[in-house]
Amino acid sequence: MREIRLKPKEQRRISAGHYWIFSNEIDGLDTSAEAGELVRVLDSDGNTVGTGFFNPHSLIAVRLIQKGSQPLAEDFIFQHLDAAYEYRKELGIRKYGRMCYGESDRMPGLVVDRYGDVLVAEILTAGMEKQKEAVTAALKKIFRPKGILYRADSAFRLLEGLGNTPQTVGEVPDTVQIEENGVKYEVPLLVGQKTGFYYDQRENRAFLKPYFKDKLVLDLYSYIGSFGLTAALAGAAQVWGCDSSAAAVEFANKNAQLNGVKDLAIFHRDDAERILSAMKKKELPDQPDFVLLDPPAFAKSRKSLPKAVGLYVKLVRMALEGLESGGYLAFSTCSHHISRELFVDIIRQGVSKSGKSAVFLELRGQAKDHPVLIGMPETEYLHFALLRVC
Repeated sequence: MREIRLKPKEQRRISAGHYWIFSNEIDGLDTSAEAGELVRVLDSDGNTVGTGFFNPHSLIAVRLIQKGSQPLAEDFIFQHLDAAYEYRKELGIRKYGRMCYGESDRMPGLVVDRYGDVLVAEILTAGMEKQKEAVTAALKKIFRPKGILYRADSAFRLLEGLGNTPQTVGEVPDTVQIEENGVKYEVPLLVGQKTGFYYDQRENRAFLKPYFKDKLVLDLYSYIGSFGLTAALAGAAQVWGCDSSAAAVEFANKNAQLNGVKDLAIFHRDDAERILSAMKKKELPDQPDFVLLDPPAFAKSRKSLPKAVGLYVKLVRMALEGLESGGYLAFSTCSHHISRELFVDIIRQGVSKSGKSAVFLELRGQAKDHPVLIGMPETEYLHFALLRVC
């Protein structure tokens, strides 16, 4: 196994809990190495730091699988995936949920979501791509799925020098039906966003249930209707949802019908900012008193962060401007470039610019099947807040 030696003192971040080694931290980067090969990482004194995947052409040159000098088990793929599933079973998550979350499950670059008898996986690193056969074998042994879909449309694959051709193993239908928090969903697997559904918001949707009763709810960036339908079934007086994707809106309305609330929860294709502007001007048929604001990940890189922050602040401001005293705003961001501190600052800026007063009722994060590694802030990407206008 090839050995990679770190520059002096560069092991400190790893000792503090991180699992990435950047190319500028390596003493004598060997660019002739094959992307994705397994390597042993040494500190500047020659002590073994851990074992990981090496990609000399990536800024993140090494992604550690395990730390310490112990040899990597021959069947580490199966062992780590099996341990990840055991953790989910402890949470009571067996049939629907995230079964593997990258570094947090010692499987760097692998995401696996379960939709009953079907698994949808994303391989995001060259190292995990080389282990794809072992990953498939382990998933079959642990979950016995009817089919596995490997999505390949993430921009992270391009950064690792990987292609964008999806792969299907076994039988994978175009859509599947799942249930979460008592709500049924038809989920598009082949053309849906991410792996098809956002399991990371499961606990936040459940948390909001008591607040929805008798409310007029506006669900922005609604996708296939998960927040809005949760509201409808939790006693909301009316739910209006909008998304820029016609396909997402079609699925949201199908899901409303599936749950018997097609007249209570209505979804349209529209622009969120246009709706918020109309809300402020009181041009909507009824004035919402609860706004769900779950926009996409505007901050896809550090370079895009300032612009993204500006967009998030604008959306928070516009939502608050349209809410009266006693109204609620549930706001989320989903990028690891947005820290918890920055998330709170975005809200403070939005509140200040709106001219309103508001209080935090709750600050929350991603569901527990997306575990956050202490020492690796990149594993914490979802921030959620519930505000009440004073």
